[in-house]
Amino acid sequence: MTTTGSCLVVREGEGFHGKQGLDYRTGISAQTAGARGICMHTLTMPPGARAKPHLHENHETAIYVLSGEAGMWFGENLAEHVVTRAGDYLYIPAGVPHLPYNASATETCVAVLARTDPNEQESVMLRPDLIDPGNQER
Repeated sequence: MTTTGSCLVVREGEGFHGKQGLDYRTGISAQTAGARGICMHTLTMPPGARAKPHLHENHETAIYVLSGEAGMWFGENLAEHVVTRAGDYLYIPAGVPHLPYNASATETCVAVLARTDPNEQESVMLRPDLIDPGNQER
């Protein structure tokens, strides 16, 4: 971390395995920069990766897909679906259940995530009561 006046440069940090079941690279957070209302980090989803059904109770999420493609089931009973590709932005309102995944057998998906929770993992609520739509016929 390099200090420039009251601004900070945070070099990409070590990775961590989130409650959601995916791996992240540490960026801006309360822990790395003293952030009070936001966190930002990168997510790399290898081919076939899937999160656990979850939501972020009181925090919004914004995602920018750098490379690859990812799908996401979301909403009540994970009944809705969206696909994002490199160059797409995705907004997830606070409290919306979702389950992101990488359906590709060969291509990794990389994204930058920003959330209005400076501690990232504190607002994660796992939803094991929701059935993974990718594991059943629709």
